[in-house]
Amino acid sequence: MIKRGYYGDFGGAFLPEILVATFDELERVYTEARNDPIFWHDYEQLMSSYSCRPTPITFAGNLTRHFGGARIFIKREDLNHTGAHKANNVMGQGLLVKRMGKTRVIAETGAGQHGVATATMAARFGFDCTIYMGEVDVERQRPNVFWMEQLGATVVPVTDGTRILKDAINEAFRDWVTNMDTTHYVLGTACGPHPFPEMVSWFQSIVGKEARRQFMEKEDRLPAKVFACVGGGSNAMGVFSGFFEDDVELIGVEAAGRGLDSGAHAARLCSQDASVGVAQGYKTYFLQNDDGQMRETHSIAAGLDYVGVSPILSDLKEKGRVRFEGATDSQVIEAVRLTMRKEGVIPALESAHAFARAFKEAPQMSADEMILINQSGRGDKDIFTIADAFDDPKWKQFIIEKANRYHA
Repeated sequence: MIKRGYYGDFGGAFLPEILVATFDELERVYTEARNDPIFWHDYEQLMSSYSCRPTPITFAGNLTRHFGGARIFIKREDLNHTGAHKANNVMGQGLLVKRMGKTRVIAETGAGQHGVATATMAARFGFDCTIYMGEVDVERQRPNVFWMEQLGATVVPVTDGTRILKDAINEAFRDWVTNMDTTHYVLGTACGPHPFPEMVSWFQSIVGKEARRQFMEKEDRLPAKVFACVGGGSNAMGVFSGFFEDDVELIGVEAAGRGLDSGAHAARLCSQDASVGVAQGYKTYFLQNDDGQMRETHSIAAGLDYVGVSPILSDLKEKGRVRFEGATDSQVIEAVRLTMRKEGVIPALESAHAFARAFKEAPQMSADEMILINQSGRGDKDIFTIADAFDDPKWKQFIIEKANRYHA
């Protein structure tokens, strides 16, 4: 018997009684929309006119020549409105909010891309908006905080716990319990209680559908491998969904941080440090100790710094359909530097995890093969972190002079 909202042994909806009716309403409205072809048509039209879809696939000729081996292609979600794949999910959920007649949205954010996308959607549809963001992430992603606030959102720094993404999610759920009659929680990734993993994956599937069609139209065949970074799992589920039925290897790349043996990472599916548990309303692999307490995580990329992972991806790992690897902070920085210099493309630190792994594997493949890297976002938001990692003296001098002007 298949249990509702489960993917193998993972998933479910572990909810406090007060939220059951709210989730029942969300599931009903989502199911109606999914069964309504007009809804998907309206969604595609919205993404086309407002978010510049379809995003292109770019042949990375310079990188291909640099590495030899397989031809490298990049799915350009960085060209999506707000600079990342996040708009796909939030605009879809915005349409559901309109169907439910609610007037306020809340969201969590790590790297800030989901927060910016949610604030953008709220401005577009006229919703009140509150964004919860860990205090650590507020500091390292200040440019996105600025844009969220200018778009009209209230950004609430979360000071509990480790002050990163998991703590922002906890605060968003607390808000929702208090304001569920008027408010919808726009969860940003394919995690959480049912129907969020399925619903977010459905909206993000627009990426994979496009990518498969684009390869067949331009190359008349499919890539041998598809690479995507994995935090919660929304961009990976999006691009992978186009190739599940094909003979295409799917590789999810997690944040290995300072190394998988260092304890300072955020790798759930490619390390030995995670175990199955229940938290934040669902069952999956979490980085937790023997008592079920969540461990501290680390990644140079705020959007991958999460303690859990999509239950759908956990199931795909168990079934062997998706292979999971890690990329360290140092490998990620080098991947950003090389991609910028060779292609004039600036991947977000999250996306650069996928680039780093692809750069390892491409040289071992034949020139007849193709690989696809999902560039889930652009690196503008990471300018402070990247400049610091590059140890750029001109940038340091600029920051010092700017700070001195503020203090004058």
